[in-house]
Amino acid sequence: MALEDYGALGDGRSVALSGADGSIDWWCVPNLDSPPLFDRLLDPADGGYFSIEPTEAYRVERRYRPESNVLESTFATASGKARIVESMNSGSAGRLPWCELARRIEGLEGRVHFRMQLRLGRRADTVSPYMQVIGGNDVFHVGRVLGLCLRSQGVTITMKEDAGLCASVSIAAGEQEIIAIVAGEDEPLVVPTIAEISARIDTSDEEWRVWASKIVHEEPSRPLLVRSALALKLLLFSPSGAIAAAATTSLPEHIGGNKNYDYRYAWVRDAGYTIKAFLRIGAQAEAKAALSWLLNQLEEHGPRVCYSIWGGRVPDARSVAVPGYGASSPVRVGNIATDQHQHGVYGDIFETASRFVESGNILDSRSAEILSHLADECADLWRQKDSGMWELPDKEHYTMSKISCWQALARAVELADDGHLPTTCRDRWARERDRVEGWIAEHCWSEALGAYTFYPGTDQLDASIALAVRFRFDGTDRLRRTLEAIDRELASGPYHHRYSGMEQEEGCFLACTFWMIEAWALLGEKAKAEQMFDSLIDALDLGVGVYPEMADPVSGRYLGNMPQGLTHLALVQALTSFVNKTQ
Repeated sequence: MALEDYGALGDGRSVALSGADGSIDWWCVPNLDSPPLFDRLLDPADGGYFSIEPTEAYRVERRYRPESNVLESTFATASGKARIVESMNSGSAGRLPWCELARRIEGLEGRVHFRMQLRLGRRADTVSPYMQVIGGNDVFHVGRVLGLCLRSQGVTITMKEDAGLCASVSIAAGEQEIIAIVAGEDEPLVVPTIAEISARIDTSDEEWRVWASKIVHEEPSRPLLVRSALALKLLLFSPSGAIAAAATTSLPEHIGGNKNYDYRYAWVRDAGYTIKAFLRIGAQAEAKAALSWLLNQLEEHGPRVCYSIWGGRVPDARSVAVPGYGASSPVRVGNIATDQHQHGVYGDIFETASRFVESGNILDSRSAEILSHLADECADLWRQKDSGMWELPDKEHYTMSKISCWQALARAVELADDGHLPTTCRDRWARERDRVEGWIAEHCWSEALGAYTFYPGTDQLDASIALAVRFRFDGTDRLRRTLEAIDRELASGPYHHRYSGMEQEEGCFLACTFWMIEAWALLGEKAKAEQMFDSLIDALDLGVGVYPEMADPVSGRYLGNMPQGLTHLALVQALTSFVNKTQ
C-alpha cells in the first residue's frame, strides 16, 4: 500500500499506522522503539497485521475527527455503508498503563459484511508466536509481548491458530461492534470490558480536542496547523519527555534504494525545532518537558546528534532480514549518527532555550550552567570540520554548521545580556561570534553563484541554509540571493532537494520547502510564500494529513519515515511565519 494511504494512531507511548484497506500494518508494542508487533509494512508476505475489511468491493473515505487523533474510515459497498472508528485509547487520567488499540465498527446504511484477520508476525524469524485461551479470552504471545484480542458478541471467530485468528462480522445501520487489542510487555494485563473500551474511544477523542483547543492560531488555516500539531504530539514520548524524529524505521527515501534509516530516536535538531513549534502554538507543558529532557541528556551524555527516547546512547545500527518496503533494503534498527559530531547541535539547543525564555519562561541555574559550558565548547570547536546537518560521511567545513555555531554564540550573548546566563564569558562568546561571521563571509560566499555554498570550494548548494533567515544571520541581500539560487538549482515542481546532486538518490525533502517558504515570508515576500505553501499542500493532499520525510517529485508518492516530525514542525513554522505578525 502507498505510504500516503496510512493514518497514524498514538497514545503518547506508541504509534500505529492504519491503512485505507482497514489494516494496521505497523505497531511497535509497547513503545515507539520496541520490536514491532505488526510489521507488514516492511515484511509484506510474513509480517504481522490487524485487518478489518469489507468482503465486497468498496470505496473508502477517511478523515480524522476534528482536532483529534481518532481516525474514521467510511466504507461504502453495494449493500451498505459502515464506518470504522479507530483510537489508541487513553483514559480520563491520561495514558493507560497498557496499550489499547480500539476499533469500533458502526453501521450507517444497509448491511456491510467484514472480514477480520489478526496475523502475528515472527519478527524476521526471531520469535514463534502462539495463542491460547485463558479465562475465556483469546491470548497471544509474541516474544515478550502478551496481548488479548477482545471483541463484542456479534464478531464470530472462523479460524484460530498460533499464527493468529480470523473472524467475520455483519453490521446493519444503527448497530455497533468492537474489536480491540490490549497488550503489554512482561507485565500482567487488565481485561477491560467491551463497554469500557468503546467508551474510551470517545474519552480519547475528547482529550485530544481539549488539548487542541488550547493551540494558539487564527483561522482559516487553523485546521491545517492543528493537524500537524497533533502529529507532533504523537511523537512526544510521554514516559521520558523525548520527541522521536518519526514513528517508523527503514521506509525508503527512494524505492529500491538503500537510504533506509531508523528514526525512532530523539535528534537534538528535531527535538529543538519541535520545542520551538510547541512554544509557537502555546503548548507550554510539552515544550517544558521536552526541553528539560534535552538538557538532561546534554549534561549527562554530552552534545550528541541523537539519543534514545529513554535517554542515552542510540543502539548501533544493524540490519534485519526482512524484504523492506517496496523491496528496499536493508531494514535497519539503530542509527550510526549517534557517534557523529554536528556543530548544529549547539545552534539548535541555544535557539530552543532562547525561544523558551522569549515565551516568558525562566531557566534554572543548573540549565544555565549546562548552556554556558556548551557555549564555551562551541567557541572552542567551531573551526573544526563536522558531518553537517545531513549526517554525511565526509567531514567538511559545512556552511550551515558554521552558521549554527554563529547562532549558538549569538543566542548565548543575548541570553547573558538578559540575565538568563552568567556573564563571565559573555564577551568571549561575542568575539567568537564575530569571528565565525567573518569566516563565513570570507570562505562560504560565492559571488559567481550569488549564494552561500554547501561548503568552501564547491559550487554545490544546500537548501538548509534557508534556515539562516530565521536565525537572523547576515543581512538580507546575500540570503535573498541564496534563496533565489536554491529555487533555481534545487527546486523540482513544488518541492526542493536537500542539496546538489540528490536527484538520482532520493526524493525531495519536504522540510526544505517549508523552510524556504518561511524564509521568503520573513524576508517580506508574503505573497510568494503563500503561493509556494498552497502549491506544496495541494501536492501533499493525498491522505489524511500525516506527512512523511520526502516525496517523489514526479509521481508525488510519499517517501521516508512517517509521521515525520521535522516535516510537520517545518509546516507549523512556515504557516505561522506568514499568518502571525511575530517571528
